[in-house]
Amino acid sequence: MPIAGKGMLLTSMDIDAADEADFNRWYDREHLEERVAIEGFIEARRYVAEKGSPKYLCLYSTETIDVLNSPAYKARLANPTEWSKQTMARFQNMIRAVARITTSRGNGRGAALGIIRLRPATGSEENLRTFLRDALDPQDLDGVISMHLIENDAALSGPAAGIPSAATGSSDWFVLIDATDADAASATISARFDTTDLLKSSTVSSGTYRLMWDLSQSDIPH
Repeated sequence: MPIAGKGMLLTSMDIDAADEADFNRWYDREHLEERVAIEGFIEARRYVAEKGSPKYLCLYSTETIDVLNSPAYKARLANPTEWSKQTMARFQNMIRAVARITTSRGNGRGAALGIIRLRPATGSEENLRTFLRDALDPQDLDGVISMHLIENDAALSGPAAGIPSAATGSSDWFVLIDATDADAASATISARFDTTDLLKSSTVSSGTYRLMWDLSQSDIPH
């Protein structure tokens, strides 16, 4: 499966321009490594929007979704560093989704990410899931490496300690499109998903993001 593990934490936020340099420094010098070092985390990927909102996006892969409710993870949430407290208090338009990876097709990952945020209507979940199992096949799509579906866990998603606000629908899903560039991701969203009534009625937002960098637990000195 091109995404390692079975669980994923998706976070996305905006930040004031005056705080942006320190925000990026915090992510790059402290936060990403701190999170990936937690037992059960596998890797993290950090993105910036090409076309989409919020501006910044991060995907953390975990061995299972239970890792995101583990004592080790909750201890880290409850004991942030001073730098973390200061930075997280400045987050705007925060999205925090703890999700299961329910479909992952293709081989490898790309330098760009397309994302579609879905909010299935009650009773439509299985029809939508069945449709997406077929639609998330990258085989005939130029520039698309792999595609994935992650489904929110309502009990684990949303606000966390030290974050002023975190809004996400309790039943939101996210389609992730790993592509070689943003144009390929955007073209796939338009051709395969924007024209489908089942998807259009469930779509909250979509966008494209560029990979800034990634970190796996094996990269961290022990």
